Amino acid sequence: MRLRTIPLLLPLLWLPAPAPAETINPKMEYRTCLTLARAKPEDGWEEAIAWGSLGGGEPARHCAAVALIGLGKYEEAAKRLEALAGISRREESLRAEMLAQAGQAWLLAGKPQLALADQDTALKLVPGHPELMLDKAVTLASVGHYAEVVDVLSALLKVQPNRIEAMVLRAVAYRYLDKLALAKDDLARALILDQSFPDALLERGMIRRLEDDQAGAREDWMKTIAAAPESAAADTARRNLEIMDVKVK
Repeated sequence: MRLRTIPLLLPLLWLPAPAPAETINPKMEYRTCLTLARAKPEDGWEEAIAWGSLGGGEPARHCAAVALIGLGKYEEAAKRLEALAGISRREESLRAEMLAQAGQAWLLAGKPQLALADQDTALKLVPGHPELMLDKAVTLASVGHYAEVVDVLSALLKVQPNRIEAMVLRAVAYRYLDKLALAKDDLARALILDQSFPDALLERGMIRRLEDDQAGAREDWMKTIAAAPESAAADTARRNLEIMDVKVK
């Protein structure tokens, strides 16, 4: 039997056109990478490096720097973020975000003055930004500048009068300034907004202890632990209860 030959051109003519190669959506990749860098820093770092090798540019470098914070390399992260903010031609809000992140990294590195410098620069880019103001207040509190903490948070609360974190931190500052009545006012407002807010309960317990209301302090610290057992506030409440119990014995 003679074998039939099939013209080679025929199948070539009818092959479907190849599918276009998948391309990276820069905005989506940026969001995905930053989310990963915060949640899983090691994976975020690898994602950023891979993206950078494919031309990810500034967004990839930003993502890598954020991942470094999660990896505990605070100074390196802060320096990278400062450098990026300095050369970036992107919108001022994003540059301010980079500086805010640099400030957080410097604070974690135990260098609050460098953190304040970045936060002040960021606030020049976006004056009155609530998140940046709160960050600055936290840094000021870490170095004991409580009068300045009150000033910053009072300005913030004019813009966001129900910002509970600001109320509680201002109450802490008032306590250190020995203005307990003002501190209690802030805490009362905060607990109206959220009666189980752990930091507010912890701080009210602190003030009650100062006023020799041991039963009230114990009640607030127990509520703090019940509200958020794994939180830093709960850890502080437990230590305070242990100290109180030792003194009672």
